[in-house]
Amino acid sequence: MRLTQPDRIRQHARERFRSEYHYAVFEYYRSAKVIAFLEQHGVTIGGRILDAGCGGGGMPVSLAEEQAHVTAIDLKDRFVQAGERLRDELSVRRLRFAQADGLCLPFAAWAFEGVLSHAVIEHVADADRYLRECARVLKPGGWMYLSTSPYLSFAGAHLPRLVVPIPLHLLLGRRASFAIYAWLARHASWTLREKENENTFIKDALSGRRKHDDLLELVRVRRLRDQIARAGLRVAHEELTLTTTFQRLPGPLPGWIRDSALTQDIAISVMQYVLFKHPS
Repeated sequence: MRLTQPDRIRQHARERFRSEYHYAVFEYYRSAKVIAFLEQHGVTIGGRILDAGCGGGGMPVSLAEEQAHVTAIDLKDRFVQAGERLRDELSVRRLRFAQADGLCLPFAAWAFEGVLSHAVIEHVADADRYLRECARVLKPGGWMYLSTSPYLSFAGAHLPRLVVPIPLHLLLGRRASFAIYAWLARHASWTLREKENENTFIKDALSGRRKHDDLLELVRVRRLRDQIARAGLRVAHEELTLTTTFQRLPGPLPGWIRDSALTQDIAISVMQYVLFKHPS
């Protein structure tokens, strides 16, 4: 999906929580932004690429349309009813899915020219090991795309939002706020801004399932930079995007808030990196 289509992205964003397939279709259309970001910063899409945490599998379908040979893995086989279905519908041939653990990749060293990690690292149990594994399977000079969000921001917290916008995770800490949101989803869902089909807290409550916190790595900007360096990867480009609220502030304030260690983990909604593996 090379052509960015904002209207289609918005349409599928509204529908993405209906099913794993709907989310895969949304990821497929949104992938055009990732491809454009990579090419803008010196990456040529091609060769052998690993999606090291593909989820439903929409993004690797798009990458495989770019003349790349893509292997997409995820710890759970979420892609079976989503990515594989979309792949077959679009007759994409250069893509295979596999269930595998990103902390112990079943591939030889130097197996790939590129690695994609889109909104994955916050869900892995050992971020340092995950990045080392991604670097291990990269050829020297190979590229990696990494995106995530600081866990203190609204985007990175992966929590519902209240109708009255109170940042509970900042006031009470993660454990307490997570428990409160789970209780509200079960007993007072009207207090939450997202509707049932947009909110896994409510879905789990209605189905009788206990909500588990899958935010395993508490991402912070400076810590992530250190983890990238320890894995033997070089930052070619870092893009830190502020939430819309902070972008609207006057003068130099947005830049100061984005770059200050005191505020950036709260104010940044998305972090995107183009990384390269150091030559041998």
